[in-house]
Amino acid sequence: MSNKPVHVALAILYRDGKFLLQLRDNIPGILYPGHWGFFGGHMERDETPEVAIGRELLEEISYAPPQMSKFGLYSDSSVVRHIFHGALDVELSQLVLGEGWDMDLLTPEEIRQGEGYSRKAGEMRPLGLIHQQILLDFIKADLERNC
Repeated sequence: MSNKPVHVALAILYRDGKFLLQLRDNIPGILYPGHWGFFGGHMERDETPEVAIGRELLEEISYAPPQMSKFGLYSDSSVVRHIFHGALDVELSQLVLGEGWDMDLLTPEEIRQGEGYSRKAGEMRPLGLIHQQILLDFIKADLERNC
């Protein structure tokens, strides 16, 4: 068994001041079951983060963003998260959910509170803690850039 961390590419997609998130399947054994998180996923062998994020977004929501920029790198002992960001330039109704339980645009206030309502689940669902922290960092950096 390898002790090397897994590399993943994740997307912060935004539209109209809100952030697109995936409600992860509520399946025991996966990371953050039933939590809101980013679209994206594991990088394949010899795949760059830039290629991985494009592939993952096509697989998960049938979306090819016109441009993605690197936001940062978040690492712990088991996962290296390559974070990208870009505008969502289509309506939510034009996306095809290929993975996960639900998707929606969450407001910065919902992100600060750490939960958002899912119409499919019919209830408030929590954000994954690392996803919430990354979004809070992004919101703060965006405010600092625009001041």
